[in-house]
Amino acid sequence: MKADAALAKTKRSSGARARSTTARQTLSREAWIAAARKVLEKRGIAEVKIDRLAKQLKVTRGSFYFHFTSLADLRDGLLQEWRNINCAPFWAMRDMHDVDGLQFFTDIVHVWVDEAPFSPLLDLAVRDWSRTSRKLAQEVKDMDDLRIALLVRSFRAMGYSPDESLVRARITYFHQIGQYALSFKEDPAVRRSYQPLFGEVLLGPLVQEPGSAPRPSEGRSGRR
Repeated sequence: MKADAALAKTKRSSGARARSTTARQTLSREAWIAAARKVLEKRGIAEVKIDRLAKQLKVTRGSFYFHFTSLADLRDGLLQEWRNINCAPFWAMRDMHDVDGLQFFTDIVHVWVDEAPFSPLLDLAVRDWSRTSRKLAQEVKDMDDLRIALLVRSFRAMGYSPDESLVRARITYFHQIGQYALSFKEDPAVRRSYQPLFGEVLLGPLVQEPGSAPRPSEGRSGRR
C-alpha cells in the first residue's frame, strides 16, 4: 500500500512539473510584453507591475523571471515594441533620397492612417511615460523631430519655401497628434473618404479667394 501511495505521489508531482514546464513554454516573453502593453495603453506605465500581470495571466511570479531579469527588462521590451512598430517606418523613410514630394507625403500619412502596424494608443502611452524619464523624453522628442523633418522634406520636394514647408509640416503633425490625444474615434472608411480633402487643405495655398483654391496637382511650378 505504501509503495502504491508513493507511486501515486510521484506521478502527481511529475504531472505538476509537466504542467509548470508547459506553462513556461506556452507563456512566452512576447505574451508578457503583449499583456504589459495593454496595461500601459489603458492605465499607464505606473500600473505595469509584475504581480498584477502574473495574476492577470494566471501564472506565478516565478514565471515572469523565466523570461525577464527585472521589471526594467520588461519596460525595455515595451519600448522596443514601440520602436519596432511606431518608429521603424519613419527610420526607413529617413534613408530615402530623390523623393517625389506628393507621394512621399502620402506615404508618411498612410503610416498613421493605416495603423498597420502603427499604434496611436502605444504612441500616446509612451509619450505620457516620457514625462517621468528624461532619457525617454529625449527619445520621443527625437522621433517627433524626425517625423516633422520627413514632412518638411515632402513639402520642400513639392516646391514650397523652407519656412512654409516647416509651418505646413507642423500643422500636419500637430493635427495628427491632436487627433490621437483627443481619442477621436471615426470609422476607418469615413476617415479614408476625408483623406483627399485633408490633402487639399494641407497642400493648398495659404491664402486664396473662397472657392478658388487650385488642386494640389495644379500650380506647383511657381512655388520655390
